[in-house]
Amino acid sequence: MNETHTVVIFGASGDLTGRKLIPALYNLHLKKRLPEPVNIVGFSRTVMDDQAWRDKLKESAKKFAAAVFSEESWASFGSSLHYHAGDIGDPASFVSLAACLDTLEAGGKESSHRLFYLATAPEFYGPAAEQLGAAGLSHEEAGKTRRVVIEKPFGTDLDSAQRLNGIMHRHFEESQMYRIDHYLGKETVNNILVLRFANAIFEPIWNRNYIGYIEITANEDVLVGRRAPYYENAGVLRDMFQNHLLQILTFVAMEPPARFDAKAIRDEKVKVLQSIRAMTEEEVTENSVRGQYRGYRDEVEAALGGIAQTSSPQPKPEETHAGPDRESRTATYAAMRLFIDNWRWKDVPVYLRSGKGMPCRSTQIVINFRQPPHSMFRTSIDEELGGDRLLLQIQPAEGIQIHFMTKIPDSDMKIRMSELNFNFKSSYSGQMPDSYERLLLDAMNGDASLFARNDEVEAAWKIIDPVQKIWDSGAMQNREFYEIGSTGPSHATRWIESLGHSWYDICPVV
Repeated sequence: MNETHTVVIFGASGDLTGRKLIPALYNLHLKKRLPEPVNIVGFSRTVMDDQAWRDKLKESAKKFAAAVFSEESWASFGSSLHYHAGDIGDPASFVSLAACLDTLEAGGKESSHRLFYLATAPEFYGPAAEQLGAAGLSHEEAGKTRRVVIEKPFGTDLDSAQRLNGIMHRHFEESQMYRIDHYLGKETVNNILVLRFANAIFEPIWNRNYIGYIEITANEDVLVGRRAPYYENAGVLRDMFQNHLLQILTFVAMEPPARFDAKAIRDEKVKVLQSIRAMTEEEVTENSVRGQYRGYRDEVEAALGGIAQTSSPQPKPEETHAGPDRESRTATYAAMRLFIDNWRWKDVPVYLRSGKGMPCRSTQIVINFRQPPHSMFRTSIDEELGGDRLLLQIQPAEGIQIHFMTKIPDSDMKIRMSELNFNFKSSYSGQMPDSYERLLLDAMNGDASLFARNDEVEAAWKIIDPVQKIWDSGAMQNREFYEIGSTGPSHATRWIESLGHSWYDICPVV
């Protein structure tokens, strides 16, 4: 039986397509992992022909896949690229798209597999799904799979996520939907499961009896910049916590799935999110810290041309509030303490943290083990002993470190913290794949293990919404502002120390 595979990218002229999707597909082509034959069809309003789109993407590939690019391999890959101009709001564009796909797949009508990738602005997710359904492009039958990939953010709160789920489910079954979070395609995030469930030395101590607290950090040294219009409405909780950080947390905290398949894995992830302790308004204040870097309001004003919130002079120390209500309350930094109410994690605090304008880019997980119940040793500077640490560096220096106590040579039984290091780059001769490579291939193959399910998305919003609501109701306090290049508002450090813990920070990450 002849088979054809087609990837349709909506938003084909956008940044995501040129910077991530096409380089990822090109790399999969070089590794001979793409099914054959494959058609990659771009769909957007910009008028151009196949060759013009190929030429544009060739320049992107030279930039974003420079390490592997060659004229010969691009010529082979480029022949699979096709372009179809159309408007998501125009039903006729989808009728013509359907005819275009039928023509491209003429040799494999008995078995055709289509993947629709919504690389558009979020407000077009629902309309695109409705148009695909109206044109009959979402309908599956024997030998003909139809799948849709939805980029984040999936909604802006619980209500909008539920509405979008309702729209999508009118035209696609849940099994056809692949809600993507590129963090879950990273090799080092996937390695969390291998570390936990393929090594007997870790799983027996992966619980409240041995672990004192957990830190999950996703810091960026860049500023909001040209993303200001989006970021002003999103903020750090919607941009980083609801998806990336909570997704990583589910991998850290989930129970071993019965099988390594999509349903079993996602069932366990949902259980983690549903076990996170709900917070009252008072508890939100006690268990979260926000911040905004100085200069953010200037970026918003510049990006929005003065239409949005104004940027007034920064508050003086004696001022109680950051400024009048018309000034931005959007957080560019947040730290949050959560508790997972189940047998494994009861009363173990989990700290999530993310900020922009940080000293360096770093995504890491720190498992802080409890201190020994009794110690007869002293450190090199006669201070109280800390507990051992397991550091999982997600990016940029992908690897694993174990921090543990050893004796200082030629000393009177004094001890210090030492390290064991595993680095992916030094132990792997190849190039670390981009996360989109793994996720695109999984979506084409129908493996939803690393994609969010509808109940998973909604459970995450139930955690984030109460915190966002409290923050939106009050003006920024002076203590919540921080300098670019710092580790965030100083109040965040005092906050975690008041809870008996401390952040693990190291810059630069090597």
